[in-house]
Amino acid sequence: MAHHLARSLLLLTALDLSGCAAFSPDSGMTAVSDLTNQTINKDVAFVRSAEGTEAVKATVRRLLSRPLSADAAVQVALLNNKGLQAAYNELALAETDLVEQSLPPNPVFSISRISGNGASEIERQVVGDILALATLPFRSDIARERFRQAQLRAALATLRLAADVRRAYVRVVAGNEMVALLTDAKATADSTAQLAVKLGETGSLNKLDQARELVFYAETTADLATARQAATSAREKLARLMGLWDGGLDFHLPDQLPPLPRRPQALPSIEIDAVAHRIDLQIARLELTALAKALNLTEATRFVTLLDLAGISRRTRDPESAPFRERGFDLQFQIPIFDGGEVRVRQAAETYNLAFNRLTERAVNVRSEARDAYRIYRSSYDIASHYQREILPLRKIITEEMQLRFSSMQVDIFALLTEARQRLASLRGAIDAKQKFFLAQSELQTAVNGGGAPASGGDNSTTVAAAAPADGGH
Repeated sequence: MAHHLARSLLLLTALDLSGCAAFSPDSGMTAVSDLTNQTINKDVAFVRSAEGTEAVKATVRRLLSRPLSADAAVQVALLNNKGLQAAYNELALAETDLVEQSLPPNPVFSISRISGNGASEIERQVVGDILALATLPFRSDIARERFRQAQLRAALATLRLAADVRRAYVRVVAGNEMVALLTDAKATADSTAQLAVKLGETGSLNKLDQARELVFYAETTADLATARQAATSAREKLARLMGLWDGGLDFHLPDQLPPLPRRPQALPSIEIDAVAHRIDLQIARLELTALAKALNLTEATRFVTLLDLAGISRRTRDPESAPFRERGFDLQFQIPIFDGGEVRVRQAAETYNLAFNRLTERAVNVRSEARDAYRIYRSSYDIASHYQREILPLRKIITEEMQLRFSSMQVDIFALLTEARQRLASLRGAIDAKQKFFLAQSELQTAVNGGGAPASGGDNSTTVAAAAPADGGH
């Protein structure tokens, strides 16, 4: 009987091993790469070898050797950011969990020897967890859902990094454009201030008018210092996101943001697209599926949480009699007298309900975020294009007319400088409006595909739900 039981345990183990998951060559990165390529048309790489490191360095050097575009900055970050590589390491760890959950429990072999007064007894046992073997297909299925979630989380981390890089790129280029504008304005204000001082010394300019011209120079100087600080910080953030080290800060950026597109995007079905494509929603849906399977498993095993079967072979040697051998089996199971599994079932059910409500809340928020992102995108486009089509051309006409009148001595120098200050304000407004448009464009993409900052009750809800054991508490 013991031999039959041992053979049965080994046979069950062999059958289960035939359906075990194995490690993939790329640790699940194919799904991440495909999703990233479809969403933002960029390449990703999980660097795990010296050859891969050298290939990434060569690509990064090539991209940094010419003026950096927003797309090139994103590509550098996706290849070179070590935080993203750490997210891919987490995906590889998730695959180890998948493989582990798909393996049947190892049988336990024990041997004992007892002797005394010339007699001895040797006992051997092979113990197998029958319950774990019986529930292995269900646990493996749940583990696959968890691994798919891990792949989506890695893709989400990739999209978040890409979105952060685009925002940082827009801010640093707009900051440099503002610094250039204020540098020219400061030079003009400096000349004006010197002229005001000289006119004041001759008595041609009263103290009030002197102060007005001097304060313009002082304010422009302060604004330039603030703009330089903001541009420097934005450049440092972009360098951090791209994972650059030491001399990598030598990358070159364009002098100004690209021109506005001829017309804004028309997205009549943006809510549907967002609900269909948002990665955080896909993660929450997979979490709900995994918890539903865990709940079914918990309900199926609520009364039995321990079921071990052992094959026993015992050999006894006694000086007064001939040696003899005994065979048998040992079955252990838990009697549900005090705990009938109701607590575990209730926990699994409430965890499922929690995840369901979080998913519903997230879906409502995603639709609202998509609508809001599109409204901001359209309004920021209208404002920026209004500056380009209306305000700046009118300011140019005013400047030209004022210069003509100054040449014919119809207006004095201070009227011309007053107009220059007003034109400076319009140019600053135009730069700010264009920056807000490109930031809104980036936010629109993240609202549809995911990649924005974690929202309250969004990804955290998935984490809370994921805290429930995959096997329903076993």
